[in-house]
Amino acid sequence: MVYLLPLFTVMIWGGNAIANKMAADVIEPSAMSFYRWLMAVVLLSPFCLASVIKHWGVIRVNLTKLTLLALLGMVLNQSLSYYAGLTTSASNMALISSLVPLFAIFISVPLLSKTISPLSITGGVIALAGLAFMLGKGDVTFFFQQTVTQGDAIMVLASLCYATYCVLLKRWKMALPNWTMVYIQGVLALLMLTPLWLTSEQLTPSHQAYPLIAYAGIAASIVAPWMWLKSIDLIGAESSAMFMNLMPIVAISLATTWLGEALQGYHLIGGMLVISGVFLSQLKIRRLIRQAA
Repeated sequence: MVYLLPLFTVMIWGGNAIANKMAADVIEPSAMSFYRWLMAVVLLSPFCLASVIKHWGVIRVNLTKLTLLALLGMVLNQSLSYYAGLTTSASNMALISSLVPLFAIFISVPLLSKTISPLSITGGVIALAGLAFMLGKGDVTFFFQQTVTQGDAIMVLASLCYATYCVLLKRWKMALPNWTMVYIQGVLALLMLTPLWLTSEQLTPSHQAYPLIAYAGIAASIVAPWMWLKSIDLIGAESSAMFMNLMPIVAISLATTWLGEALQGYHLIGGMLVISGVFLSQLKIRRLIRQAA
């Protein structure tokens, strides 16, 4: 039963790609990002304020780092995802975001002084070939013949931002409880998102946007992180990370059933290549961790 925790977490995050795409039709990306974190911060405040006061000394010393983390992980990554939803499909968004672990491996080289194994390089080549095959609708030479659509390019940038966030989070280990870290970053993100929200043509969300805001603010920002942290405590980070490879499968399945997106052969082949490449690149890292233990 304990393995249901990471599975449900991945299902929620996979569904978030669907929410991102649906939000494009009913609310501006700037407003969606703002209201998502407004809801999360309001709900978390009664449970986290005491911890923030208790750990304020640590927070104050690391405020610059926390601000950069909030900018990368909660402002740029999520805002760009909503903008990507305007011009690309939920299936493409899910497959591109599944490259985050692979991007993180390569970003770890300069930021964490890591070395890249031949297995990771091989996995990277396979994953990128799969991405090219999918975006080129079956043509693996896609990148050499035409430009990437705006939404896909934005989603790649969003994934790079989140990969950098993950690496910096590992580099800047702070003596703060997990929920305090999430909460203070949410507050900082809300402050940074406020000027962007004020540029929206419609400041108040429509009724159609309420369920999407609730999903993003509660399920994706509070419930899923809680279950993920709980699963790491119960089964370990390595076992939990394995479930992340299921996220694009969940998202594409939901995209075909809920959004009516057509699932083509190039989605299946490209998706399998992407997932296989990312899994292969992670395999070496887990093996090295076990050897070092």
